[in-house]
Amino acid sequence: MKQKERRPGSKAAGGPGAKPQRDARRDAPLKTGKPPAKPARDNGPRSTPAARDSGERVSESRGAAPVAVASERPLIVRNGERPVERVPVILESLGAGDFHLIDSGNGLKLEQYGPYRIVRPEAQALWQPSLAAHLWDNADAIFTGDTDEDGMGRWRFPREALGETWPLQLLGIDFLGRFTAFRHVGVFPEQIVHWAWMKEQVEAAKRPLKVLNLFGYTGVASLVAAAAGAEVTHVDASKKAIGWARENQALGRMEKLPIRWICEDAMKFILREERRGNKYDIILTDPPKFGRGPNGEVWHLFEHLPSMLDICREILSPKALGLVLTAYSIRASFYSIHELMRETMRGAGGVVESGELVIRETGLDGKTPGRALSTSLFSRWVPK
Repeated sequence: MKQKERRPGSKAAGGPGAKPQRDARRDAPLKTGKPPAKPARDNGPRSTPAARDSGERVSESRGAAPVAVASERPLIVRNGERPVERVPVILESLGAGDFHLIDSGNGLKLEQYGPYRIVRPEAQALWQPSLAAHLWDNADAIFTGDTDEDGMGRWRFPREALGETWPLQLLGIDFLGRFTAFRHVGVFPEQIVHWAWMKEQVEAAKRPLKVLNLFGYTGVASLVAAAAGAEVTHVDASKKAIGWARENQALGRMEKLPIRWICEDAMKFILREERRGNKYDIILTDPPKFGRGPNGEVWHLFEHLPSMLDICREILSPKALGLVLTAYSIRASFYSIHELMRETMRGAGGVVESGELVIRETGLDGKTPGRALSTSLFSRWVPK
């Protein structure tokens, strides 16, 4: 896998800031699949925990009364020094396995997923595409649809009709890509940098590690961790996402790996783990901006993120190796989650490193570096 980490003082390569229209990652459908379009970018509400095909999850529980999950548990007053900070850190991927970013511009991105070239919305691609329009128009699949926040879209197949799923591989893990009604295909490749880091930690630990993957989506990260030797707990509120994850597990003949697939609201699950005294060595958490759980639980990132991180700290093991937070679709600087993480980890020592995840274009051949596309914010605590 080609990736690199840029630390303070090095040349900046982050993508431009998000357009002040909607959310920056989990997009709502777009009305045209051609480069001249400039779509608003939003992904619609997600459930908690949930994958990015958010509308499916919201529809499962929209009629339920809102449930406040974390309000009864006050934040713990933390003492001690805040961890050392390392900012800004730019974690950059140039693609891996069956994925690379070919080109971007005019609010769209042209990606390679295995044998298919796919066009999807990308509001942060404010520049003009590098490649000719006919290369975009002749992609294998182009997402089109409504621009409403929770509106469903559709795929157009200019070359030939394609099946709903197809096989992909990243970091040695086989999984299924899928053309969903909410523009997503089952994996978020910018997360590869976190998954590769996690894989290295598990393999180097020389002891059994327990990994918790909150908002786990289709399970690729969980399979990476388990294949590396970890005992994994995967949490997602969507039965469809859990089913997809199990399909991925079966595809790779990894049924015997130690993975617990938990279909539940993330906050409810970690509150119960805290009460039971269960601990984890690595926690990955990828919460939405807004969502609803399977029983009407309501999640607002700006309201509930402090509590979620506070509980996550309590369920970190004494020899924990990391707490990773990724944040999409929020109008905030990475400093907002960076300072929150430092406050949460007061007295724990270690380092909090925060910044952005970016993917760099690599052209049709996957080997020609181009512009960097910013995808999300992140903050990561590590013990040293």
